[in-house]
Amino acid sequence: MSSIKSARIESIDILRGLVMVIMALDHARDYTNTGYMFVDPTNLQTTTPFLFFTRWITHFCAPVFVFLAGTSAFLYGSKKKSKNSLPKFLFTRGLWLVFIELTVVNFSWTFDISLSVHIFQVIWAIGICMMILAALIYLPKKVLLALGILILLGHNLLDGITQQGTEPLSILWYYIHQFNFQVINDGQGMLAIAYPFLPWLGIMILGYCFGHFYQSGFDKKIRKKWLLKLGLGAIILFFILRFVNAYGDLKPWETQDSFMYTILSFFNTTKYPPSLIYTLMTIGPALLFLYGIESIKNRMTNALVVFGRVPFFYYIIHLYLIHLIGMIGLVILGENWQELIVTVDRFKSGYLFNIGFDLWVTYVVWAIVIVILYPICKKYMIYKLNNKDKWWLSYL
Repeated sequence: MSSIKSARIESIDILRGLVMVIMALDHARDYTNTGYMFVDPTNLQTTTPFLFFTRWITHFCAPVFVFLAGTSAFLYGSKKKSKNSLPKFLFTRGLWLVFIELTVVNFSWTFDISLSVHIFQVIWAIGICMMILAALIYLPKKVLLALGILILLGHNLLDGITQQGTEPLSILWYYIHQFNFQVINDGQGMLAIAYPFLPWLGIMILGYCFGHFYQSGFDKKIRKKWLLKLGLGAIILFFILRFVNAYGDLKPWETQDSFMYTILSFFNTTKYPPSLIYTLMTIGPALLFLYGIESIKNRMTNALVVFGRVPFFYYIIHLYLIHLIGMIGLVILGENWQELIVTVDRFKSGYLFNIGFDLWVTYVVWAIVIVILYPICKKYMIYKLNNKDKWWLSYL
């Protein structure tokens, strides 16, 4: 691992690896827990504190992943002599990610060869944001930073603008800022735009600007000072805005029948699209984690580095593995494994709503998945390290 350390920033890879590991927990829940992907674990009318926490902890994954994608873009560009190499890389990689989302990733979620269910999730969001960032990086640094802050702080002002139907302007708005889930093509297809790109673009821009703290020669003490300030500042602002309950999230918190469920309501922020409060709640602790982990090195951090160095590779294979395990689970339950070939009709039927395993099984499956993937990811990480001359590896 020491030979790898000289080429990359270990603390960033540790954080990325941690969120990749946590992410697998949510996807294991999707394909094993009772109700599968049909149940909303944040619905306070039906959830339990343990189920809510299982979902809530994975909220950190997407914003940190997108934020660090921006940071990685900055660090990639800082190593290149040509100013035009980074925009070219961002645009082509972004286009590639959008293609992979709509083919390889969509198939991993559904196992439907017809790809009748079109899901726009985190890989699409990263891809489209990279393509836009390819143009935005020509802006002066202060202007780019101001744009990122403006999107983060101001995009919730657009919450009141909603569209319906399948008209071109409505669909465009779904892609920009409004979560949308609807049947298309006379019932033969389904469109799920879970990650409208505008809020994620703000997060990626800020992640790109954040990369300045990690450029070669930057004073470590100054960096840690800023990590502490920004992390604590984001968390404090989260509590202030959430307590005031007036702006920053589509779902105001409400007093519930018990103190526990009132706490759940307080932390039940909006991910689709990511609200200002949701982003502060997740990015703030992530910055504090970077502050604390920078000088720590042990077996756990070494393991997390492995996943953090090959995130895209890990993301793809973990989805296929978990989906396959889910099918095996249906057989164990005496159900038809084909119910997890998610077509439009199967999704609309909701047959699996009351079928599945207890939550503890999800945690067991999660652990098994991580154990299986670790040696595979480590071999691929070493392969990438030993083949830096292969340009195509930067796209995988």
